[in-house]
Amino acid sequence: MTEKTILKFGVVENAEAGDLAGWVVVDGNPTMKTAVQHTTEDGKVMSGTWQATPGTYHATYSDYEFVHMISGRIVITPDGGEPIEVGPGDAFVVEADFKGTWKIIEPVTKHFVVRIG
Repeated sequence: MTEKTILKFGVVENAEAGDLAGWVVVDGNPTMKTAVQHTTEDGKVMSGTWQATPGTYHATYSDYEFVHMISGRIVITPDGGEPIEVGPGDAFVVEADFKGTWKIIEPVTKHFVVRIG
């Protein structure tokens, strides 16, 4: 059993600036920061907080992600699909084979859980 069985996310500290692998800027000058705040002992699941500024990325996913939006607005459009707008309080999943754009309308803060592999 791990030392801590419950971890509450607090202030975002030690966030790493820089675009995620598979994310390419296609419009504007967006920036992102990612703070991994917990990783399971086996390394298969990680969670934390992600922040981004307005602009558009084309994203290619290789891992499943659960998202809970804290603030901001994003229009997510799968390649060849219909746009979906998400905002504060929304929760959604992105499957590991997702490819499409994330148009960040307002500065975003989200919590995420990613299943690796």
